[in-house]
Amino acid sequence: MADVIVLGAGMVGLSVAIHLQRRGRAVLLLDRREPGYETSYGNAGIIQTEAVRPYRFPRDLPTLLGVAGNRRVDARYHWRALPGLAPALARYWWHSAPARYRGLAAQYATLIRRAQAEHAELIAASGAGDLVQRRGYYKLYRDPAALAAALADAEQVRAEYGIPHGALDAAQVARLEPDLRVAVAGALHWPEPWTVRDPAALAAAYARYFVSLGGSLVRGDAASLRRQGSGWRVETRDGPAEAASAVIALGPWAGEATRRLGYRLPLFVKRGYHMHYRPAGSAGLGNWLYDADNYYLITPMAQGIRLTTGAEFAALAAPPTPGQLVAAERIARALFPLGERVDAAPWLGARPCTPDMKPVIGPAPCHDGLWFAFGHGHHGFTLGPISGRLLAERMVGAADPADLAPFGAERFLRQPPNGAVAGRRRARG
Repeated sequence: MADVIVLGAGMVGLSVAIHLQRRGRAVLLLDRREPGYETSYGNAGIIQTEAVRPYRFPRDLPTLLGVAGNRRVDARYHWRALPGLAPALARYWWHSAPARYRGLAAQYATLIRRAQAEHAELIAASGAGDLVQRRGYYKLYRDPAALAAALADAEQVRAEYGIPHGALDAAQVARLEPDLRVAVAGALHWPEPWTVRDPAALAAAYARYFVSLGGSLVRGDAASLRRQGSGWRVETRDGPAEAASAVIALGPWAGEATRRLGYRLPLFVKRGYHMHYRPAGSAGLGNWLYDADNYYLITPMAQGIRLTTGAEFAALAAPPTPGQLVAAERIARALFPLGERVDAAPWLGARPCTPDMKPVIGPAPCHDGLWFAFGHGHHGFTLGPISGRLLAERMVGAADPADLAPFGAERFLRQPPNGAVAGRRRARG
């Protein structure tokens, strides 16, 4: 019998499982697919250090009016989804006010600044070093004024957090990527982040390491989680499994899982698309490039050049509407020579988000033996290992509960904006 059932084998769930197994717990890690083949598969493959400030809701009128037109590359939405999303988005806007945002970002930074070191340890232990490049990524700007503003902002990040950056002029960018078709004003270089040419392969390496520690990796249905006496029970392909504790690390599906247990957490998703292309230039793509004017990334992945989009606000299970990808592809082809599409259809995934931009890490407020690790937004791939360590240490009694206090689910059971929160009296199960 396992000591802990971890639901979800993405980057967060894998990391929780590894750290618990290392600390003497017998862990059963359950997912409906192979590890890392849902949300953790489709990202841009960057282990970030510079992202100390989470993505906030825009508050300037020109940007809001642009988003309202529903034709931007960085943000689109489904009209039918807006009524259901409105309470969480209103709170997202509320938390993005400058004074509130500064405090939230300071708490968020405590995770980001420790994330790369935790990945480094797991990369070494799992033998996955060949998947990782350690030369950062580049943000391209066509407008000199926009480049100057970005460099000034990067200087503020350096002054506050000690994160270095570099600046490239047009000639340096052209030498860096000879196949670029557009003359840019320059680039902001973040040298510290690491890039991963196959995020799913890194997750698979972590999964093999977890199994080598004695952990159990099984297929099953997370929706079958039920109370069983004083513990928890779940159905696997090999039959029922029970444990004293369970961890919900289901990414975008965490909202559904927690609602079944009576919680009404204000979770929402930002969907995103990607597509792979064959290289068409003479030199190929050598670096991770973010088109800062148009809000998409092109990255040299094992499967081809991956183009990733911004955010689509929609219901998790809504049919794909890849117009955002089509728009980004048109601009990207003008920037860089992309060949034919490799994938039969665009990949669609969802980022699990919270209105205050912080993940939910810690004990479930109303159920003994139940723990939460979800809501990492755009940075689940980066934050998985540090979240796993912190939660595992808390579960085995090796951490001060105050360390996770900013990330506890309790914050949503008492906050006032819009009144769209469930109190303890609703969370029964």
